[in-house]
Amino acid sequence: MLRHNAGNAREDDLTRTAPQFLFDFGSPNAYLSHLAIPAIESRIGVKFDYVPILLGGIFKATNNKSPAETLAGVKNKREFQMVETARFVRRFNVQPYVWNSNFPVNTLNLMRTAIAAQLEGVFEKYVDAAFHHMWREPKKMDDPEIAAKALASSGLDAQKLFARAQEPDVKARLIKNTEDAVGRGAFGSPTFFVGNEMFFGKEQLREVEEMVRGE
Repeated sequence: MLRHNAGNAREDDLTRTAPQFLFDFGSPNAYLSHLAIPAIESRIGVKFDYVPILLGGIFKATNNKSPAETLAGVKNKREFQMVETARFVRRFNVQPYVWNSNFPVNTLNLMRTAIAAQLEGVFEKYVDAAFHHMWREPKKMDDPEIAAKALASSGLDAQKLFARAQEPDVKARLIKNTEDAVGRGAFGSPTFFVGNEMFFGKEQLREVEEMVRGE
């Protein structure tokens, strides 16, 4: 799957509006969305534009909290979300995530490294690897040593990417992506945009597909 840098979708892919996928590796629902997107891309004939954002920054700016906090003590809602996730897995024929026992994981460095991977031309490979090591073979990915070994096992030059991730322009780009997302109405991840229309949550992927198709 070819992944475009934010805002740089090729013109020849834009016979239909390219949907944007605002994501943070800390979201298991973003992971499931990532797995479902290739089949949608094949049907609509256009690639999603992946935009790295910092979920913690969005939460802070919008006074939002993770479902782990908001659902605590709410009878039946967490159970329903499990049913809803099982439906999504069946509908899109994707592998379920494996719960990361290290959750919550601080994703700041992972998201900065996503920007670095864009600049280094290994974005697609990095996104696949980071999601895999967060939600398929879960690891403590906010531990630099563990993350470096995991990414290296996926064929990435982790040290080079981590070094690039500390550069001021990379940090600034992640901040801008996050601030722009909040400015457009985002309050969590996964968030999708089709033009100026916003959709939140993995369950909205069907509506995203319908809008791109013009239905």
